[in-house]
Amino acid sequence: MMNTELPDWLTVIRGDAPLVVSLPHTGTDIPAEYERGLVSPWLARKDADWWIEQLYDFAAGLGATVVRTTISRTVIDVNRDPSGVSLYPGQATTELCPTTTFDGEPLYEPGAEPTTTEEVAERRVRFFDPYHATLRTEIERLRARHPSVVVYDCHSIRSVIPRLFDGTLPHFNIGTNGGATCAPALSDAIEEICVGSSFSHMVNGRFKGGYITRSLGNPEAGVHAVQMELACRGYMREPLGPVAEGEWPTAYDEAYAAPMRSALTLILQTCFAFAQSKA
Repeated sequence: MMNTELPDWLTVIRGDAPLVVSLPHTGTDIPAEYERGLVSPWLARKDADWWIEQLYDFAAGLGATVVRTTISRTVIDVNRDPSGVSLYPGQATTELCPTTTFDGEPLYEPGAEPTTTEEVAERRVRFFDPYHATLRTEIERLRARHPSVVVYDCHSIRSVIPRLFDGTLPHFNIGTNGGATCAPALSDAIEEICVGSSFSHMVNGRFKGGYITRSLGNPEAGVHAVQMELACRGYMREPLGPVAEGEWPTAYDEAYAAPMRSALTLILQTCFAFAQSKA
């Protein structure tokens, strides 16, 4: 069931399975009032999690609850700690209201960055807080029906970004904040599917899970959270290395994405089965 009482940038497809699927970075909408000072529309959307909403469009059919914002992460990143504390101390990252791309390119003309407390607070109240309140509402609704719920946070990133990590990123990057956000059995089951696929994988490597996973995962309370960061080359034709306007993003190709989509279907089915096993 689609919830119609939400702002137009926030969509929720409600299911009854003990599974919440979060899509925090698939949005490309930048309201006109936030376009001032941006270097270019393309640069502002360059680091979106391209086509992830299409790759996972089977999730609702499994009975999962799907929560998605259409707002670009350039406006505000709903997967960053709102206090401003870095999730990856000592490593390059982007802010709650990003001022650079992943490659370090400025998103704004000099002096136009949203750096004042008032600017950031306004974006947080308008977009960040409702997204997280909605996730918590859906988790609470499902926890009232099920002893355990899995929160699965969907992400993707280009495979080669030297500023963020060395070399080429594995296809599947499972993040549980070092095992703190879910039971080991769930992480192990997801990893087993990755091992059995044709894709490479890593558990709690460069991407250990962002604010969504870390703030919501509470295994003792029956909420098991996992972040899955996909290397884009696993589901789309990705030019490895720097990309330029006009060549990124490449089009979504269902046939090319099919092998990874099959593995992801097994992963979400496994999350569902894990939560049910706790009944």
